This record gives sequence, structure tokens and C-alpha cells, in this order.
Amino acid sequence: MATKRDGRGAAAAKNLSAGAQRCRRKFLRHFPGGFRDETYVAWEREYKWETHERWEEALNREEFRALLKRGACEEIAARAVRVEQRSRYSMIFSFEKMALRDAVKSREGARAFAEGLYDFLHGAGDVRRRFERWVEVVSNLPRRQTRVLTWPLVTVFGFIAQPREHIFLKPTVTKIAAREYGFDFRYKSRPNWETYASLLEFAETARRDNRDLKPRDMIDLQSFIWVQGSDEYD
Repeated sequence: MATKRDGRGAAAAKNLSAGAQRCRRKFLRHFPGGFRDETYVAWEREYKWETHERWEEALNREEFRALLKRGACEEIAARAVRVEQRSRYSMIFSFEKMALRDAVKSREGARAFAEGLYDFLHGAGDVRRRFERWVEVVSNLPRRQTRVLTWPLVTVFGFIAQPREHIFLKPTVTKIAAREYGFDFRYKSRPNWETYASLLEFAETARRDNRDLKPRDMIDLQSFIWVQGSDEYD
């Protein structure tokens, strides 16, 4: 379903870099209606928003805090894992799911995960400090065979819980998308603030360059990036 786009924004697109223009054209070739396109909503947005809604039902801030006060850390971890696993299309790989389940099986692992995630989402300090504390928590979670500290695991819960603030990082797809866009993505394989801040900057650049399409949140911006880098959209 096509929609009318702001003429000034469309005209401004002519002044974008060649890479940005190429990525915009690719997105609109698949989804002529932009971020309101019915196919876009069905393929990319709907299941991510539904996952966010399930999070709000299971672990909104008030419920999360109440469970923490009761010391119900195992329940918090179980709910968080369940919300992600019930997504129509999982955002993390099966080996990451297994690693996460193993990490929160013990009481100590569940407590570290629950307290660390609450601090990341709702704690004191700016986003950089909260993100760095969260990375440290994840890096210290119990590990059996598979590593827990991966970019998808570090970023998936922020993206699900707070899609207006946080974004999800799939490294390979994002690196390809940044290259196609002509964006200098400062990537390091170990989760770190510099890379995450660079991804937020990439998302903001895509938002600004496509403002006439009126992206609503990080779900739209992550989806835009995904379209550029995924072989699903070659």
C-alpha cells in the first residue's frame, strides 16, 4: 500500500550521499509505502512490536520492580527468556538461547541477570554507564559450553523492552548495511559502548535521512538497516 510522502523530505533525499540514496531506494523497492507499507508491517514490524507488548505484560517497570523486591529473580529470568522465545521470528540464534538458559539456571545466575537487566533498563546514570554495567554483568554470567557475551544477547532485551531508546545488533548484517550506506560503523566483536554508540549514530543518520518516511522508533530503524544487509532482501 503506497502512502504519500512529504515532498520536502523526498526532495531533500536528492542531497543524500550515493550510498544513502541507494539504500533508501532499496527499502522503497521492497516497501513502496515506507514504514506504513502493509507488507513491511507484516514482515518486519508486527512481530517485533508484538514481542514488545508481551514484555510490557510480563515485565513492565512496575512488575519488574515488584518481582525484584520479592527476590523472584528466577521468575524474572524465566519471563524474559519466554518473551523472546515466543517471538514469531526469533532474534537470537539457538546456541545463544541455550547459553542464556544455562546462564540463568542457577539462583546466582538468575539474580545477576535480573538485577543487571533492571539496572540497564531503569537504573541510575546515563545510557553509556548503564550499558557498560550491563555488558559487565553478561560477561560474568555462568557459562557452560557456549559463550553468553554476544552482541545479540547483550542488545535484544533493551530492544524488546524499550524500542524507542535501544536497538538490536546483528553484527554481520549491520556491517554489510553500514558499508552499503557509506557509514563508518566502529565495530568490535566484544560488546562495548563505542560500537553500540556507533550503531545508535547509524540509526539516527538513517532516521534523519528518511524523515519524510516518518520512522516511529528503533524497530523501524533496525528494520531499515536489516533490509540493507540481509540476504533475504538481495
